[in-house]
Amino acid sequence: MVFGVLKDIKNGEYRVIATPSEIATIVADGHTALVQKGAGEKAGFEDAAYAEAGAEIVDTAEEMYARSDLLAKVKEFEPCEYELLRENQIVFTCIHPAAHPGEVQALLDKKVIAFTAEDSHRYGSPNCEAAGKQGALMGLESMLSINGGKGKFVSGLGGAPGMKVLILGGGVVGQAALSVLHALGAWVTIMDINIGTLRSISRQYHEQVNTMISTKQNIAKLLPETDMVLNCVKWPKGCRDYLIDRSMLKLMEKGSVIVDISNDDQGAIESFHETTHENPRYIEEGVVHYCVSNIPGAIANSTSVAYAASVLPHFRGILNQGVAAACVKDGFLRRSLTAYKGYLTHEETSALQNRPWVRPEDILGIADKKLDAALPATVTRSENFIPLEDIRLK
Repeated sequence: MVFGVLKDIKNGEYRVIATPSEIATIVADGHTALVQKGAGEKAGFEDAAYAEAGAEIVDTAEEMYARSDLLAKVKEFEPCEYELLRENQIVFTCIHPAAHPGEVQALLDKKVIAFTAEDSHRYGSPNCEAAGKQGALMGLESMLSINGGKGKFVSGLGGAPGMKVLILGGGVVGQAALSVLHALGAWVTIMDINIGTLRSISRQYHEQVNTMISTKQNIAKLLPETDMVLNCVKWPKGCRDYLIDRSMLKLMEKGSVIVDISNDDQGAIESFHETTHENPRYIEEGVVHYCVSNIPGAIANSTSVAYAASVLPHFRGILNQGVAAACVKDGFLRRSLTAYKGYLTHEETSALQNRPWVRPEDILGIADKKLDAALPATVTRSENFIPLEDIRLK
């Protein structure tokens, strides 16, 4: 097969989906590798290194789309890319389909086989770890007086206390942020809805981190004395409530900081709106908000190395075994199948966009196989199924 690595074109995105190391492995497996010119340059990987690993360097995105059987990149497809997609082409990227109906429609119209990378990680995405760790540092930068913040130093100074930080969510993102802030000497409270998670975190940090059950009421109690809030919650799509609504911003002192790492539209923070690395902050009710959507892009080399290593098994599975066989062996790859030759195969998207869907194992004809197990990617469910007898595949 022909494997293609696209150059990402999203504003402020510098990561690359595969480094020369992954390319060398794929070429050794007997496949052709194409890399768009400059795809890894901003992450520290020159075209010459890809060529040395066995890739052909391709000048344009148009040629990449035209020649690649399996095409991969980091972030969502931009509207200018929709028309370049080809029927039966396999694509792998962070689609975030439930939040992007236009992108989903393009994938269906073009009858591609699309995998959404964010649902494919068995052990949590390296991008989540990167977002948590770097997001904590971006929050500290936002606390600086020159950026509108209180001007507090994270661990304090002689005679001046350190920062009090509230982390919402004890998953991969929240724990990554905690590891940085605790090491730097912040006074941290972490909230989650799972007491087992909180108990584990408390033991890990030898009871030097405060833990609380995450409720709106508990958050409100802490906000008056909290210098920085990091939102690391995977908020249910379609939920109309908030953990911090606009009125609660008035509980915080002016110059306090909110870092919305989760970056969900209609997410846990009502005052959220997406920002970019070029213009990362805004102020509401005196509270500095940092809401950049692709925080890991700021540490493009480290995230590219970690991310590429984590998705290489998916690429090799598809390239060496084919889509169906790869989805039998890896339930996390299977659950990330989003569109298949004109049919939606992503449950959350079906529920939130009111589109009929078909389970990946049904459309791939593998339901009778011994499938590798994987929990659903989200709690959202849909019974809006396409009758199997109505499915027509070429």
